[in-house]
Amino acid sequence: MPGLAADQDAVSLVRRVSRALNRRLTDLVGLLFHHKSAGSLGAVAGFAIAVVFAWKFLRSSPARPRRPPGPKRPLVGPAAPDSAARDAAEPANPGKLTTRQIVVKRLGGCRKVTCQLLGVVFEEITPQELQTHATVRPSVVELLLEIAKYCDLYLMETVLDDKSEENALLALESAGLFKTGGLMKEKVLFCSSEVGRTSFVRQLEADFHIDTSLDIISQLSRFIRCQLFVSSIEGGQLAGNVFNSPSLEQFFS
Repeated sequence: MPGLAADQDAVSLVRRVSRALNRRLTDLVGLLFHHKSAGSLGAVAGFAIAVVFAWKFLRSSPARPRRPPGPKRPLVGPAAPDSAARDAAEPANPGKLTTRQIVVKRLGGCRKVTCQLLGVVFEEITPQELQTHATVRPSVVELLLEIAKYCDLYLMETVLDDKSEENALLALESAGLFKTGGLMKEKVLFCSSEVGRTSFVRQLEADFHIDTSLDIISQLSRFIRCQLFVSSIEGGQLAGNVFNSPSLEQFFS
């Protein structure tokens, strides 16, 4: 046992010091007989007395027993924001992954995500519809909030006028997507063409882009680590880093 070994080491050390002092005392006695002067005898005798007292002290001082370590105290206070530990936590139902675990698994380490609004987040699929109304798909709200917690999320869309931008922002705010702080209005970007949307993605240096336009997906495949082509129609010969799913929620399910 560790405590017993420590005690034995202490006893062994005392014994070694005692033997060394015994040898020194023997030498001192011999030295006293060879030096007859009072000064020499006094100096040597004083040193001998000091050594004797030290020797007796060491002999009479038992090795202090080592207390066995007590039980470990549990950590108190909030846990550190260790995303890796949280991601590895087991879900309440071992047979089902949590939304966060699914997000982490699907994104595969990507930490900056760009996502189109029409046809992905909104029920509307054309810029013309967005001019009059915008409706957030209820099934994507929790998912978007979780993605925004895990990574840097930007939403973007091609619009025809300022009214379309207002409708989009109002719909996102009404759905509660700006409440948690992970997604802000400043991270919702608008442009007037698909070329502008492509430029946004490249300038942001996204790791993962989500879009309904096959042209944009194809143009970005050389520059983006991973992409999701949202379409109920097969995308044909997609690049190896492009996934295909009918909807955002089905991909993260």
